[in-house]
Amino acid sequence: MLSIGDTAPDFTLPATSGGTVTLSDLRPAPVVVFFYPRDDTPGCTTENKDFSALSDDFKAAGASVLGISKDSIAKHGKFRDKHELTVDLLSDEDGDTCESWGVWKEKSMYGKTFLGIQRATFIVDGEGRIAAAWTKVKVADHARQVLEALRAL
Repeated sequence: MLSIGDTAPDFTLPATSGGTVTLSDLRPAPVVVFFYPRDDTPGCTTENKDFSALSDDFKAAGASVLGISKDSIAKHGKFRDKHELTVDLLSDEDGDTCESWGVWKEKSMYGKTFLGIQRATFIVDGEGRIAAAWTKVKVADHARQVLEALRAL
């Protein structure tokens, strides 16, 4: 898992805004990158709605917000439209970005273990370094905490 001060691994992924997004192309602006397990699950829906509700505040702070999961871009599009999300969702179907950022982990639920995305959020500064990291995210009020941390940078 990445830590504060680490260089953020670059990526180019398909986006719901159309085309692809390359992390390094967004410099020198800060970028909030949040990883979430799956579209249309209760926690993931709440997290995406919360980031979307604050999207104007993130823009005012000069930052882009990118949500990443392994869902397809088509599924992301349906999820975005269903919940009127305004954050850009990126598809990491092959999982390379999840692995390079250290969020692809062994998880357990109801006594069964499986591999999946550990919910995590990072603020990447204008130089491409991790400026803040939340590696065990609790969804309630998380987007607001990220915004406050971004404003404090």
